Amino acid sequence: MNALEELGGSEPLPSGKATYAAGGGVALVTLQNPPANGYSYEMMRDLDEAVLRARFDDDVHVIVLAGAGEKFFCAGADIAMLNDVTPAFKYAFCLHANETLLRLEHTPKLVIAALGGHCVGGGLEIALAADIRVARRGSGKCGLPEVALGVMPGTGGTQRLARLIGASRAIELMASGRTFDYEAAEALGIVNRQIEADDEAAFLAEVIAYACEFCPPQRAGMSVGLIKRAVTSGLEVPLESGLALERELQARLFASADAREGIAAYVEKRAAVFEGR
Repeated sequence: MNALEELGGSEPLPSGKATYAAGGGVALVTLQNPPANGYSYEMMRDLDEAVLRARFDDDVHVIVLAGAGEKFFCAGADIAMLNDVTPAFKYAFCLHANETLLRLEHTPKLVIAALGGHCVGGGLEIALAADIRVARRGSGKCGLPEVALGVMPGTGGTQRLARLIGASRAIELMASGRTFDYEAAEALGIVNRQIEADDEAAFLAEVIAYACEFCPPQRAGMSVGLIKRAVTSGLEVPLESGLALERELQARLFASADAREGIAAYVEKRAAVFEGR
């Protein structure tokens, strides 16, 4: 049985635009809206629900985001929907999407985006809110081409891409609207790694296995999550404030069972067995 099969069956979230499965320390959230997994308000509500469910589950240490099917992780917002709704709805839609992705970033659990197929527009903006992006080699392209619609990336793309790869390169990519393969994305630092896989199921199994490396008993999940929080929040404040946050989070870890186990295992020259608490 591979890591993906160990998750067990997935269940649809309330709007039916995403599914949720959990097991072995990992929660798998799959975006579902054929043919291109374009996101809508309903999908964002499902993603919001999934983030909260994983956040409150002490047995979940890593969240994996994926898209259903072979061809798309997510092609961005549902353009037909945007064509039909009012400007006021569009504003509220973008605001809720911002809030959802911030909730994802603020959750003290590692988030891995599994990019199988194309990941463009708002799909890349969702992926940029993850901590690590893993792509299936040769499966598609990514980029932020919203300029072709006369708009800008409106779900955090202008902010997160610039923070990730620097302002000048981010502006050039968004102003040109060009898309590029995952080889180029890895070279730019947008993608952390690529995986060779025969199909999407094999790719996802590899990503889940990778996610399990950050879970107990081999890794202290609480430590991983608070490292994420220290980096994510610390980058947004002055250095002195970031150091203060780091000290407070470290104090929480020093009081944890896993820290006691890790330190004792080092002294006793044995492998640590972590419990995630």
